[in-house]
Amino acid sequence: MQIHHLSTEQSNPRSRDLDAKSSLEIVRIINAEDAKVAGAVKRALPQIAKAIDLVADALNRGGRLIYVGAGTSGRIAALDAAECPPTFNTDPKTVQFVIAGGTKALAAAVEANEDSRELGQKEIAKRKPGKNDVVVAIAASGRTPFTIAAVEYARRHGAKTVAVTCNRNSMLAKAAHVAIVTEVGPEVVTGSSRMKAGTAQKLVLNMLSTGAMARLGKIYGNLMVNVHLKNEKLSDRALTIVERAVGIERSEAKKLLRDAGDSVPVAIVMGRAKVPKNEAARALKTAKGNVRKAIAQAR
Repeated sequence: MQIHHLSTEQSNPRSRDLDAKSSLEIVRIINAEDAKVAGAVKRALPQIAKAIDLVADALNRGGRLIYVGAGTSGRIAALDAAECPPTFNTDPKTVQFVIAGGTKALAAAVEANEDSRELGQKEIAKRKPGKNDVVVAIAASGRTPFTIAAVEYARRHGAKTVAVTCNRNSMLAKAAHVAIVTEVGPEVVTGSSRMKAGTAQKLVLNMLSTGAMARLGKIYGNLMVNVHLKNEKLSDRALTIVERAVGIERSEAKKLLRDAGDSVPVAIVMGRAKVPKNEAARALKTAKGNVRKAIAQAR
């Protein structure tokens, strides 16, 4: 499909004469358009859930989640990958990203690289995707050669593949096992897919990583139990998490956390299962870090 035929490339009648509007009028128009994004994502929830199952299964088997994208899509992918280790205590190799133009493209536009199928295949090949991996390819248009080539290569080599796009019947969607399509329509600034399309992509990737980590027990209830005490804010958050998860006073949480060697998951298992540190740590290891399962085993 030619790019000028894509829904994300059409002119939005609601933002006509945007340059002649007041600041308040501009933000009202943008806000009204942004309000449509959640609905577009909602319509794709069944496909997002399928993708979460693929990712959770892969990570449970020791595989990886590898994002691939170019431009805005690649930067959003990089953000989600970078935030998984501090949020879920994952190994940095577990959730990775590939962006057209390499890491320098995170801070500067390197758009020419996205037209190269050869580079897309070359960059994903460096990660050696296989049967235990899931490759999630992100492109608002669904026609980016770099990204399509990467997902095709990954699929040929046994990896499960997911497409995240904002246009139906795209080459990228057809190349992947699961297609997540969030039809957000024309942008406020014509063709500027960093806006509604980018917001939709961020929402989808939030769901993919958070959903998979929840399935793997990297959170307990809705608590971020794998937080590390690296600064004052995180130390205070850790205390609050132990306090809420175990149902104890703050002074008790402080002692419990200290006895657990400043490990929040160990402290929670100790407190909930009423076991010493070594038993809690052993249960967590057996449960692959799943706090809920570890509590059940320790009991």
